[in-house]
Amino acid sequence: MELSIPFLPTCLCNLVEMFAAEENVDFRIHVENQTRARDDVSRKQLRLYQLYSRTSGKHIQVLGRRISAKGEDGDKYAQLLVETDTFGSQVRIKGKETDFYLCMNRKGKLVGKPDGTSKECVFIEKVLENNYTALMSAKYSGWYVGFTKKGRPRKGPKTRENQQDVHFMKRYPKGQVEIQKPFKYTTVTKRTKRIRPTNPS
Repeated sequence: MELSIPFLPTCLCNLVEMFAAEENVDFRIHVENQTRARDDVSRKQLRLYQLYSRTSGKHIQVLGRRISAKGEDGDKYAQLLVETDTFGSQVRIKGKETDFYLCMNRKGKLVGKPDGTSKECVFIEKVLENNYTALMSAKYSGWYVGFTKKGRPRKGPKTRENQQDVHFMKRYPKGQVEIQKPFKYTTVTKRTKRIRPTNPS
């Protein structure tokens, strides 16, 4: 009885040809669709950090209904509570001091709102190739959170992903680095220091 061993390489060749044909497929549409989908099953994560603006050289502040990017490092209004899904990169950003949410209205203006349940207060986190983060409105596709060099908000329709105005860097507030120290494991060396005393001869 002959085994059809040559059949396996033929299959593999067919698979390679199939993937080669699909090489130019743009998966960005699939990623965009998955990113927009809310994940109501996974546990939400809450993080505290600042968002450093690449253009103003300062941090985003949620000053009640007013939003700016003029906050110094450690400023109480620059400390943001960010609720994120474990999948989907969708976040709601709230000022820790004011309890107001960062939102974008239908005119593309950045505003603070006391209630963050609206989709206008949901943003899609995008990590860019230059390691900066951009925040795109989940409701108004293509509109980003952005600021001028003077720290004034830019309107969503005037923003683009490749503009420095929409690039941010996450930074922990002063003093939080000490709180988030990595867990220290007990090393083998420390455990081996416990030596039983030898009996006197």
